Amino acid sequence: MSAAVLPQGAGYGVGIGLFFSAFMLILTAIQARYTGFSPKNSEEFSSASRSVKPGLIASGIVSAWTWAATLLQSSAVAYKYGISGPWWYGSGATVQVLLFAMLAAKLKLNAPYAHTWLEIVGARWGTVAHLVFLVFGLATNIIVSSMLILGGSATVTDLTGMNTIAACFLIPLGVCIYVVVGGMRSTLLCDYTHTTVLFAIILTFVFTVYATSSKIGSFAQMHDLLAAASVKNPVSGNAHGSYLTMRSKNGLIFGVINVIGNFATVFQDQAYWQRAIASKPATCVKAYLLGGLAWFAIPFTFATTMGLAAVALTGDPDMQVLSPADVSAGLPAAAAASALLSKGGAAALLVLLFLAVTSATSAELIAVSSILTYDVYKKYFNPRANEQQILRMNHLMVGFFAIVMGLAGTIFYYIGVSMGWLYTFMGVILGSAVVPIALCITWRKANKWGCIAGALIGFALGVIAWLVTTSTLNGSVINVTTTGGDYEMLAGNLASIGVGGIIAVITSLIWPEDFDFEATRAINAKGHEKIVDSSNEKNDGSMDGIEEKKRREFASDDVGSVLSEVAAMEEEHELDPVGLKKAYRFASWSSVALTLILLIIVPLPLFFAQTVYGVRGLTAWVVIGIIWTFLSAISVVLYPLWESRRALKQIARGIVKDIFKPGSGKLVPPSVTSV
Repeated sequence: MSAAVLPQGAGYGVGIGLFFSAFMLILTAIQARYTGFSPKNSEEFSSASRSVKPGLIASGIVSAWTWAATLLQSSAVAYKYGISGPWWYGSGATVQVLLFAMLAAKLKLNAPYAHTWLEIVGARWGTVAHLVFLVFGLATNIIVSSMLILGGSATVTDLTGMNTIAACFLIPLGVCIYVVVGGMRSTLLCDYTHTTVLFAIILTFVFTVYATSSKIGSFAQMHDLLAAASVKNPVSGNAHGSYLTMRSKNGLIFGVINVIGNFATVFQDQAYWQRAIASKPATCVKAYLLGGLAWFAIPFTFATTMGLAAVALTGDPDMQVLSPADVSAGLPAAAAASALLSKGGAAALLVLLFLAVTSATSAELIAVSSILTYDVYKKYFNPRANEQQILRMNHLMVGFFAIVMGLAGTIFYYIGVSMGWLYTFMGVILGSAVVPIALCITWRKANKWGCIAGALIGFALGVIAWLVTTSTLNGSVINVTTTGGDYEMLAGNLASIGVGGIIAVITSLIWPEDFDFEATRAINAKGHEKIVDSSNEKNDGSMDGIEEKKRREFASDDVGSVLSEVAAMEEEHELDPVGLKKAYRFASWSSVALTLILLIIVPLPLFFAQTVYGVRGLTAWVVIGIIWTFLSAISVVLYPLWESRRALKQIARGIVKDIFKPGSGKLVPPSVTSV
């Protein structure tokens, strides 16, 4: 390892992140003062009153899905496999978000008031199923969180020399502070801020590498350097050993592993269900399709830039020599950034990594706090918990899981497990529950015991296939190094998701249930019915009636509570079964079509063609990525501002009033004329 580029103080400053926490606390205070939405309400804390617009949800999806691995592991596979690596990483982790749009539509149709996906499992299949899938859900959150901490701490240590264990615990600390104070809406505002800076820094790196850098600076020079690297160190399994081809056998294997593993971490991660729950029913499908397509640009463009730059700069005096362990830890991007821009590049990557890790960490914290509160505390310990008890438990669980994240990262660090190993391993132990969970939410015929058996047997056979393949291919030697091979992980991933899915589907076809989803639609419905019924005494439930409710109820002293009620009424108005079924059909065909394009129609013909790209081919490949990145930035940076323009004007007016007449800008109940 080379000497640290930045001082340790930079690592500790970013690790703690107190300055960013303070910034987010200020945003939360502004929101509470000028909009009336207050996280003192448990529904607002955990689900943002289910009223968030699609642009902000899409931005949140992009931010929550941008892990440390998104930046580091994608660059590592580009470093190992060439241009195929970024494509397989991006497409292999985009399709799950696109397909999740179908589950989001079904969630709004079949369980519109649920707080977690596990509540739906419990309401449909009872305690045994709930406990089984609770283990899978929490295991998913722990593995995802460990990857965040491992990738973040490894890179912070590499760039600054900061103690790795300190990084493991300090990274979640600052995030915990603003999540406890602000809840789900604060997390989404944080996501938007992160996403904005994320795109700015990624585009900075892109134009540095391909336009201004004295070391590369053009598409032609990048092509020449990669061609020279292919001759000096040919890539095993690639056409002609080249980095400039989609014909990469190991890249394709990674793509399959990536698809399977990421199905588990999307379908079983409460963080993605949380955003579906928080979104407005009428636009949740739009949010997930938009977020998925926008996210693809981040790993594809960043890895095509920094991963390939790390290959191109091999042998450069400013480029550190990377060992296989360094590559597995995700360090090619950090090495390239330091070689290209010295301390400036290292600092930019450190900020980029901080944003990625903290945004995803905030999503995990609020997700796990919801599971532990609603699916453990309320379900098994205090079924009659009141509003204050639920809110207090949410706060406590955020802090508790922040500590667990630090401990998990430390444990994996000491046993020698890297982010790259964990990334390919997650599908082995989590993949078996993917199909059963999807069937539970969407298919009335899904068989309870078949899906439970599929999840458990698939898990067992996935682990067996992984270990047997490792032993067979490595002379009975089983350790962290041998178990992390491509074929070993491929066998475990395929066995896990395949067996789990086959058992669940076949048993459901042989012994079908006939579930009408009325039990899941009744989850938490009583509280919402009270709100809507009390409102309908004075209006007919139409949008005009809702506006009248807004005018009348602003006379209440509790503005935040009133706005939460109004949001609930608007949600009720949008929960039209006909419209939601139409949204589900749209999500189905559009997500499936996009999945076929990303996984089959585009990459497979390029794979079988065995083409090694020249300068024009590489230029077209990179330019497509740059255009996609700009379109993504417009979708998740500018569009949320446009759709929230009225709220922003309201906040601006309040701030101006407070500046010129202190105390006059706060949102207050307007006077109501007698009726």
